[in-house]
Amino acid sequence: METRNRSTIFTGLVVDIEQFEVRIGEKGWHTFQIVRHPGGAGVLPLHDDGTVTLIRQLRPAVGGTLLEIPAGRLHSGEDPAECGGREMTEETGLSASELVPLGYFYPSPGVFDEVIHLFLGTGLSQGKSRPEQYEEIATERMPVGKALRLAASGEIRDGKTIAALLRAGSVIR
Repeated sequence: METRNRSTIFTGLVVDIEQFEVRIGEKGWHTFQIVRHPGGAGVLPLHDDGTVTLIRQLRPAVGGTLLEIPAGRLHSGEDPAECGGREMTEETGLSASELVPLGYFYPSPGVFDEVIHLFLGTGLSQGKSRPEQYEEIATERMPVGKALRLAASGEIRDGKTIAALLRAGSVIR
């Protein structure tokens, strides 16, 4: 990809915005603005009895709460599995003896460079949650089949959760 005239036009707490021009074949140069995000990791905690633990968390960007897998932002240079395990423990109190990779995906590649890594957490043990001071999180445990139905019906609207359930469904059936 051939680019020119790169500049950061916004530096924020979580994201930066970069503007540059891209040569699109014979169509010439076109300006793009890309939101630069450090990426994240999420874990679908699967209990031995076939239930999963999801979290209900306020998401101001959508004006309400969403049912999601525990997840969070990668620290610079952090291994995605470490991030996923850390976030799962902080948000639910659960720890996993194994994190099975479920791949990664780009949630909004037309605008963001964000990559989210997904894992299935197994061999779970319960401890105490330690959410960030700005997080208000409730956990919900349900059969994996019910979670899949909620995703299929549109009641679960979070992309990373839908992707994790879809990918885990082929592993745990």
